[in-house]
Amino acid sequence: MNTTVISVIAVVITAVVFGVVGFVLGGIHRKKVAEAAIGSATEEATRIVNQAVQTAENKKRESILEAKDEIHALRSEADKDIKERRAEIQRQERRLIQKEETLDKKSENIEKKEETLSQKLKEVEDRLQEAESIKKSQFEMLEKVSGYTREQAKTVLLQNLDEELVHEKAVKIMDYRQRTKDEADELAREIISTAIQRCAADHTAETTVSVVTLPNDDMKGRIIGREGRNVRTLETITGVDLIIDDTPEAITISSFEPVRREIARITLEKLIADGRIHPARIEEMYEKAKREVEQTIRQTGERAVIDAGVNGIAPELVKLLGKLKYRTSYGQNVLNHSLEVSYIAGLMAAELGADVKTAKRAGLLHDIGKALDHEVDGTHIELGVEAAKKYKENENVIHAIAAHHGDIEAKTVVACLVQAADAVSASRPGARRENVQNYIKRLEKLEEIASSFEGVEKSFAIQAGREVRIMVKPDVVSDDKMVLIARQVVKKIEEELDYPGQIKVNIVRENRIVDYAK
Repeated sequence: MNTTVISVIAVVITAVVFGVVGFVLGGIHRKKVAEAAIGSATEEATRIVNQAVQTAENKKRESILEAKDEIHALRSEADKDIKERRAEIQRQERRLIQKEETLDKKSENIEKKEETLSQKLKEVEDRLQEAESIKKSQFEMLEKVSGYTREQAKTVLLQNLDEELVHEKAVKIMDYRQRTKDEADELAREIISTAIQRCAADHTAETTVSVVTLPNDDMKGRIIGREGRNVRTLETITGVDLIIDDTPEAITISSFEPVRREIARITLEKLIADGRIHPARIEEMYEKAKREVEQTIRQTGERAVIDAGVNGIAPELVKLLGKLKYRTSYGQNVLNHSLEVSYIAGLMAAELGADVKTAKRAGLLHDIGKALDHEVDGTHIELGVEAAKKYKENENVIHAIAAHHGDIEAKTVVACLVQAADAVSASRPGARRENVQNYIKRLEKLEEIASSFEGVEKSFAIQAGREVRIMVKPDVVSDDKMVLIARQVVKKIEEELDYPGQIKVNIVRENRIVDYAK
């Protein structure tokens, strides 16, 4: 038993000893292997480092070589540039030297010319002094021969010269007027004739109705009413005067305001048709007539805008256009006249290549102030300009309204076209009627203007004021002076007289010798 234990213990001890020895030997072996691996790694690292150093040295040498090549190339290019600049500077120096030589030569030539001019100037001064002395002696001789002093001779010479200038001025005026007239007339005739031919406006003048027809004379009594209360109510509400006289079956309505007169006419017609005439009914019919006329005014204005082909007009201006239906000027309906001016101005603008829309718009609105001049103080031009400005109309349209009667100078093509179209529409035959008293005053004024010039013997306004014939004294007015007088008469007529169309000034100078054989 003990032997067995001892054997086991010995085996265990032996195994332990061998394990310790194996472990020690293994550690020594591993150490040697590790040292060998470290040595080879160090060698490899050394080799890599050496190789990297060698590569860096090679790249350094290559970079140095490339830098040297680049420096060499830049140096060569710089040398070349320097050489070219030196050559250019040398060329400029040569040119400057040549210019200096040229300037020196020119300076020498100028000095020589100055010397020559000085000599010539001296010679001229000597000759002028000689001429002055000769002139003086000639003047003295002329004074002795002619018997005139120098001042008297000047006066005679200036008189002769003045006569010659009058003649030349008259000739030039006639020539210029004729050439201008020929050119302008030809173009104007073409444009206006084309515009008028293409304008298909209705030329019938509409007159405002002021007489109401009655079914019988008994109706007059019913309109007058008990103690005249119906007439007073009518006149008070409508603001017109009713003239009920001996005219059979008719009542005349009198009022300076055409719209008010039209409302009164419709009111009276409605009352007559209804048959019931008393103050309450009169007021009721007046309100209906007023609404009817206002609707008619609005519809008429809208139709006028459509007919003229104009867009964007303010509603208040459209209403004013409608009111023009009830306005007349010398018997010509103002609304028809405005449409006619719009058509003609637009057509002429198209012929000239101007702004057609603006021309038509200005033509339509040029007399818009006539819808207001019964209600507000001021001329129809002033009122029209104010209305156009108030409702934000175009500046060209406002200027055309202001200038269409020549109160201010027309500065635009549109304003000139509206002026011409207005004159064409107003002056065509049958367009307007004129009050007899005003007509006579205009003819008298025309003859007065013509007779106000020196040398005029008689003057006659003929052709309904379209022509003035002037008889001049032949011993006072020469043929040349006739041209100047005609021009002065025309200017004075344009400044002092208002007239439609144009007036022909015809001057007659006649010499008559009468003798008798006995």
